[in-house]
This record gives sequence, structure tokens and C-alpha cells, in this order.
Amino acid sequence: MEKIRCAWCGKDELYQKYHDEEWGKPVYDDETIFEFLVLESFQAGLSWITILRKRENFRKAFDDFDYKKIAQYPDEKVEELMQDAGIIRNRLKIMATISNAQKFMEVQREFGSFSQYIWGFVGGKPIINLPKTLKEVPATTEISDQLAKDLKKRGFKFLGSTVVYAHMQATGMVDDHVIDCWVK
Repeated sequence: MEKIRCAWCGKDELYQKYHDEEWGKPVYDDETIFEFLVLESFQAGLSWITILRKRENFRKAFDDFDYKKIAQYPDEKVEELMQDAGIIRNRLKIMATISNAQKFMEVQREFGSFSQYIWGFVGGKPIINLPKTLKEVPATTEISDQLAKDLKKRGFKFLGSTVVYAHMQATGMVDDHVIDCWVK
């Protein structure tokens, strides 16, 4: 018998693997949280499957998502990334990733970890929603609005409320698996 999954992942094996093994599972380590911030910011305006298919290229291009290295990228690295056909070659998003890495470390210094900061918006534990269908899953919430606003105030870019809500889902701050999904 085939597993019942959230409909958004369809029949694509990569999407199903991501859905089954990552989406909605709580992430508390700063390294993985930063990886998803990078991927989500590049996803803005594109489909998530496009980003998933390029994930390993992003990992290689952005030094395994090492925010300490990324924060120090010189102009030459930006030009190198602009020539990398394996990633999304958007100068503004590349520049934002470098800036966001710097801001990420500022938040770490202030809160002890980025995880401590971001999870504070949901009281340190996942919000478990029980949607019957995907139509019941919002694109944004009051919390994603607040978090996006706070990130913007701190100088982060390409992290509006919709992207932030997708990040919250990806890192398990919110569990939006539909009620009949096998992962529930």
C-alpha cells in the first residue's frame, strides 16, 4: 500500500524524500537553520523543487553553507558564483546571502545562538497544526509576519513573511502535515 503524503510533494522522488525525512521536523542547530535560510531566500519567486534539485550545487558553491566563510566572501567570490550554472545566479540574492551570514552571526552574539532567537518566536517548541487539506495551510501567519519584520529590522534580506513561513515549515517550527499524512 502506498503511503499517504501531503499532496504538494506529488510523485517526485526527491520531493517525497524531502517531505518524509525533513519537512516539518524540528531543527535546532544553527548550521542547518542557516542552510534553510539560504535555500529559502533563493527560492523566493521560484518553486521549491527547483531549489531542492540544485541543493547540492548550492552546498558546494557556498562552502557547505558555512556562514562564517560566507560572511567573508570577497567580490571575486561573488563573480565566481555569478558564473556557476548549478545555482540560481541572482546577484541580489548572492549579496543578500553574504549580508545575511553577517547578520546571522550578530544574532548569535546577541542570543547565544540563532536557534535560541528564532525558536523564541514559537516559545521554543513546534506549532502543530492539523490541516485537513492543503487549502487550510496558510502562506503566512501573524508569527511569520512578526519574525520577518524583526529579521528585516536586523538587516536581513529576501526573508519576507511568506519565505519565513516556508522556513518555519521546513525547520519544524510549524508542522503543517495534513492530518491523514503518514508523517503525522
